[in-house]
Amino acid sequence: MKNILTLIFCVFLFNFNATAKETTYNKVDFDKALSEGKVVVVSSWIKYCTSCASQMKVLNKAVNEFDNIEYFAFDVTNKEIAKFFNVQYQTTLLIFKENKEIYRSIGETSKDLIYKAIRSSI
Repeated sequence: MKNILTLIFCVFLFNFNATAKETTYNKVDFDKALSEGKVVVVSSWIKYCTSCASQMKVLNKAVNEFDNIEYFAFDVTNKEIAKFFNVQYQTTLLIFKENKEIYRSIGETSKDLIYKAIRSSI
């Protein structure tokens, strides 16, 4: 039984880490998206954070469902990026429009609430 639980945990861990865990944020692309008038969504994550993975799943779907939004993610342990956005917590969600931050939440994973925030920004 212990071996089975260990195996299940390892499979979960592998799948969890394989889900789009990468830093896609870079200042040049961020600034370009803002200058093009796009709504920019930025999320922070950290390794082994289940709420981060849940939020990323919602955001990855949102990118395909909403026109004119750009999505960036970054590892919150990257202190330079975290300081730039004044982010201190994983699973922080930011939305920018017209060079201004217009929305910020911490720990939000609800598809309905995230989509509502994006819709109100477009």
